[in-house]
Amino acid sequence: MFLAAVAFGTMIGGPPVTAWAANTSSGLRFRRTALLAAAAHANLFWTGVLTVPIGVILASAFPAIVVYAQELMPGRTGTVAGLFFGFAFGMGGIGAAVLGKLADGFGINTVYEVCAFLPVIGLLAALLPDVEHRRARALPA
Repeated sequence: MFLAAVAFGTMIGGPPVTAWAANTSSGLRFRRTALLAAAAHANLFWTGVLTVPIGVILASAFPAIVVYAQELMPGRTGTVAGLFFGFAFGMGGIGAAVLGKLADGFGINTVYEVCAFLPVIGLLAALLPDVEHRRARALPA
């Protein structure tokens, strides 16, 4: 269920980037996901139900983040995309190892509680620079 939700979220994540600024749309998605932190305290049925919207919302932010990074370095689209995907998958591997070590030491419940509140870090998206303002200033009048 989660894999299908992530695939669907990645496909539908692009159109909002064209409607809003990339940093605005990704910040909104992370804030919505932070509201779903209750999944760590739900029973098995509700965890399964909440898995789908969590996957869609999290993955739909990915295209927005890539576009935002590409706008910060115009003319380097391929380089930015390659670095971004490499960094994302590399950090995912490191994160899996760290969470495994945490589960061994403190139990799986602790890992669920830590992971439930990781999207709150997305609130830092409010501090990202405004690319739209920068682009408007760079255009000749």
